[in-house]
Amino acid sequence: MSQGGGTPAAGNATTTLQSGGGGVGFSKLFIQRDYSEGTSVRFHTRLPTELEGLIERSVFEATITRLNEFYAEAEEGSCGTYCEGCIGCITAYLIYMCSETHYEKTLRKISKFVASQNERIYNPKGLQLIDPTYRGLRVIEITIFDRPGRT
Repeated sequence: MSQGGGTPAAGNATTTLQSGGGGVGFSKLFIQRDYSEGTSVRFHTRLPTELEGLIERSVFEATITRLNEFYAEAEEGSCGTYCEGCIGCITAYLIYMCSETHYEKTLRKISKFVASQNERIYNPKGLQLIDPTYRGLRVIEITIFDRPGRT
């Protein structure tokens, strides 16, 4: 793969990679984390110029906003999450062998959300969202598949 976009400039929230061989052509776009409000998991909601004309701005922003809401929910401290931690400590963390944490449950919801968005919205447009957990919650990867007639 050859790098098409290079390292993002200050303020730029995306990086683009392009395929380098025959077969199915594609390029990859990476939506970077937004650290403007601290280190919690949050992604930039601006529509990258590479996606203009491929997907509506409001649809893209709604997807990223919903992902940001899921991550805020996952990281939210509540009575239940504190009890989870206490029970884990008391049981020498053996409880986690037979139950999921609130964070794990929310990550599973995020995976289902990404899959449904791909099926309903992104795949029909020649796009594929990759679950951010596969990239260590550092970026949202979007694959843009080349279609005949698209430049």
